Amino acid sequence: MPSAVCFVFLPTAIDLLYWRDIKQTGIVFGSFLLLLFSLTQFSVVSVVAYLALAALSATISFRIYKSVLQAVQKTDEGHPFKAYLELEITLSQEQIQKYTDCLQFYVNSTLKELRRLFLVQDLVDSLKFAVLMWLLTYVGALFNGLTLLLMAVVSMFTLPVVYVKHQAQIDQYLGLVRTHINAVVAKIQAKIPGAKRHAE
Repeated sequence: MPSAVCFVFLPTAIDLLYWRDIKQTGIVFGSFLLLLFSLTQFSVVSVVAYLALAALSATISFRIYKSVLQAVQKTDEGHPFKAYLELEITLSQEQIQKYTDCLQFYVNSTLKELRRLFLVQDLVDSLKFAVLMWLLTYVGALFNGLTLLLMAVVSMFTLPVVYVKHQAQIDQYLGLVRTHINAVVAKIQAKIPGAKRHAE
């Protein structure tokens, strides 16, 4: 089942977002921030080229250092990256099928939902979507896509931890907001004839 396959990576993602391994999360979070900050200053091509050059500089320097060290100490340790060069990195047919099924599941789900919203299967849901798109026009005028992505990454790595520490207070406020939104939606449904079926 594709949806079950897609949840295989969920525990790892949750561990990262909740900072259960501080070192690992710090590396991932820092890498994302560095990449996004770089993309705000340079083009994608320049960022990719600089990252490749930095990685090559590090590996070439380490290779030369280990070769000189082996020559001086007269040891025969071999290639410093031998273990990594011998690692199997090819994807099996089963793995490719698994990832394809996962992608297909999400694409199909998204297309069905968009069809439902744009063809007004449910009037209230389509109106909510229209309001969201209208709000996004203002967000788009204030921030570009990279800034929004940067904010999203920072939020992903900070909000879960904040929520865990202050769960009771946050749940209380969210409950109040949800109650208020439900009351507003109920008023709208009462005034729109096509929305009454949704409320029942």
